[in-house]
Amino acid sequence: MFTGIVQGMAEVVAIEEKQDFRRHVVRLPAHMLGGIELGASIAHNGCCLTVTQVDNDLVAFDLMKETLAVTNLGRLVVGDRVNVERAARFGDEIGGHAMSGHILCLAEVLEVIRSPNNCTVWFELPAAFAKYLFAKGYIGIDGTSLTIGEVRDNRFCVHLIPETLERTIISQRRAGDSINIEIDPQTQAIVDTVERVLAQRGQA
Repeated sequence: MFTGIVQGMAEVVAIEEKQDFRRHVVRLPAHMLGGIELGASIAHNGCCLTVTQVDNDLVAFDLMKETLAVTNLGRLVVGDRVNVERAARFGDEIGGHAMSGHILCLAEVLEVIRSPNNCTVWFELPAAFAKYLFAKGYIGIDGTSLTIGEVRDNRFCVHLIPETLERTIISQRRAGDSINIEIDPQTQAIVDTVERVLAQRGQA
């Protein structure tokens, strides 16, 4: 489990490509290195990945076909940075919201609106996932726990404070970029359950 509180940004320093498979190596910030073991879970842009090799601050991860298809990690190149968060431990403070590290879909950045002390970013989801969008609901954007500001059909925005812009890669996002989306699991469960119950009643 993750909390959506990004702990740092890691640079991609090497990529190994194979058919329907990719291994990438990132340089983790020093404060995240303590006690990392093979098999540990670390989220990259919100996607849960497993540590496969550790060499000081260089840590490798394997990305399978499904991960490459559903997330933006397959589009990374050497020199890019990703939001990283280590798995939450029992007793940790949950400053964001509970996140699984399972990406639902990609969303496109539509517009970035900047003002002196604030930043608003508009996104567009595939229409099939618009049912999970609710104003003031939680959403994971490249692994960052954020609150939805406004919803217009399958489009939504978030409002960002300077701290979020400084600590995450969202400050680098531009119109046309693809970002990883994780819907709040409780919201998804409620919406899917209500849909299923209504469908069953309709068939009765």
